[in-house]
Amino acid sequence: MTLKSKICGVSDPKVLNFIVNHNHPPQFIGFIVNYPKSKRYVDIKKLKELMKIEKKNSFYVAVLVNPNQNILEEINGMPFDYYQLYDCDPSKIKSIKERYKKKIITAITINDIGDVNKYKKFIDTTDIYLFDSKGYENSMSFNHTLIEKLDLNKEVMIAGNIQVDDDLENLNKIAHIVDISGGLETDGLKDVSKINIFLNKMKNL
Repeated sequence: MTLKSKICGVSDPKVLNFIVNHNHPPQFIGFIVNYPKSKRYVDIKKLKELMKIEKKNSFYVAVLVNPNQNILEEINGMPFDYYQLYDCDPSKIKSIKERYKKKIITAITINDIGDVNKYKKFIDTTDIYLFDSKGYENSMSFNHTLIEKLDLNKEVMIAGNIQVDDDLENLNKIAHIVDISGGLETDGLKDVSKINIFLNKMKNL
């Protein structure tokens, strides 16, 4: 199984152009749409400009924390392929999916096995499960062994303080997609040299 990749928290047009034009671009690129606590947050005006950049061979992902109707309407029509949803109950996710015709990445934040088992509530609404830490705007890890034995009929994405020099190949045993953000930054900003290393490393796995 080929391990896919997602680069999240992109907010700079130069960085986005570098990513989409890379010889080995990621399968997914994420944008923080409605969470101002994150240093990677992109306001609507800037988001509209970023969305003018052709995604080419990647999927664009809107990262949304319990979004209200206003933000959903503001981004409606933008070229997002997926909505990545945090803190939403299954009924809300179903409503969003049906109204906006987007594929859904359901984010489940993990402290313990009880958190992991929440995935069962989203079987009918999600296209991809994302298992993440409780860190949100802070890069934090969680115990990956908690999801090792899951046998899901959906793709699994894994996030949570993943670094470019981690043993990424080992993640192939528990996930289909690696989601990396802070691990590609220097002094809080996306670093194209680290992005280049990461994308080439993913290609060579």
